[in-house]
Amino acid sequence: MSDAKPTDSLFSDLTFADVDLPGELVAAVADLGFERLTRVQAEVLPLSLAGRDIVAQAQTGSGKTAAYLLTVFARMLRQERSTAIENPRALVIAPTRELAVQIASDADKLAAHTSLKTHVVFGGLDYKKQRERFASGVDLLIGTPGRLIDYHRQGAYSLRDTEMVVVDECDRLFDMGFADDLRWLLHRLPYPDKRQSLMFTATLSRRVMQLGWREMTEPQEIVVNRDQLTPETVHQELYHVAAHEKLSLLLGLLEREGGQRIMIFLNTKHAARRLVEDLRRHGYLARALTGDVMQTKRLKVLDDFRDGTLPILVATDVASRGLHIAGVTHVINFDLPQDPEDYVHRIGRTARVGAEGKALTLACDDYVYSLDAVHKYVGYQIPVMFAPEELFAEVVPYRPKPRPRPRPDDGRASSGRTPEKRRTSPEAPTAPTVPTAPTSDGATPEKKKRRRRRRKPKTADGS
Repeated sequence: MSDAKPTDSLFSDLTFADVDLPGELVAAVADLGFERLTRVQAEVLPLSLAGRDIVAQAQTGSGKTAAYLLTVFARMLRQERSTAIENPRALVIAPTRELAVQIASDADKLAAHTSLKTHVVFGGLDYKKQRERFASGVDLLIGTPGRLIDYHRQGAYSLRDTEMVVVDECDRLFDMGFADDLRWLLHRLPYPDKRQSLMFTATLSRRVMQLGWREMTEPQEIVVNRDQLTPETVHQELYHVAAHEKLSLLLGLLEREGGQRIMIFLNTKHAARRLVEDLRRHGYLARALTGDVMQTKRLKVLDDFRDGTLPILVATDVASRGLHIAGVTHVINFDLPQDPEDYVHRIGRTARVGAEGKALTLACDDYVYSLDAVHKYVGYQIPVMFAPEELFAEVVPYRPKPRPRPRPDDGRASSGRTPEKRRTSPEAPTAPTVPTAPTSDGATPEKKKRRRRRRKPKTADGS
């Protein structure tokens, strides 16, 4: 097992020229402006390029995606395809749609000087169009477990000749309930000794290692900065605040910090939507990214946030993993996460690849009970800051707009009959009463019927 020291910086002394990469990939890396390898890349690439199976843990934003994409593309460029074009040579399994899209975007940049074809599949977009893409050829297939299994069962592609498999954010797949789906896909691949397998995660758990031992061939475990889960370049602050004063403190922090690209995390989608309305009421441009938002809208929100059109992104933990958005200046935990691992992934959206960033956390009486677990998980106490009275901004109260009352002459159609029409006029003629012929005993059928209803049932002895 390889274990770098916690005191090591994010970047190593090696450059991309020091590793054995094809010329097309070296050109792509140069186009992106990268020169030195990060710590995880320096540990992984010499082994993965040699064909070793690897399980790697490193901080968020440390270059794990580039490490396995360079390995995948290098193998493809050096070995010719010998299988059908619709069957992928490499498979990348991701837990969320946003992470799958992010991986595909990075893959397109690194394969810019090659003819390799990348295809990404996930739920929420046109089902038929995604399936038709297989016919034009796929070298690298990226997707979420559900959609990958769907297309495989329909015969759109096969994994029997896949040469490489990458499981990204493996611990998150377990947390989201994809353990059975992950095993289903891995069992459709060639035997572990017939393929190369790579697993990457920000938090290495026993479940991940157990899967690695079963589905990999003598995997090399690589842990970079084992005792440091969060980047050193993130400045963290914690504020204790009452739940009813959180919005006031948030507004004051936004006014004081003045960040250009801010992510605010909450625990529920309903709270996220409500906060977006509150921010808009106070003059801030914000949109929500939650699990129930349509996929096309989610992609549009992320695009607007990346290009700077949207300055504030309010999100649940669906956006806390795998998203690489350059220039995120602040991450604000409006709700303290209930899972301590989510704290690491949330603040990892800022200070990526060595940049500076700031993480502010509001610990209210609703969620402060999870603070001890967060401290224990990260291995240190988050610095507590005192919020002076002037930091609390004035909150504009919510006033619902009154519903307009329709006027009689505005031409609107009535929703029902007027009260005059519903009431029966006393002058209206009533229907004539038809006399009922009496029966043989002199009672009318109505009276006889009522008489039968009052008759007591017979007892068991017939009385």
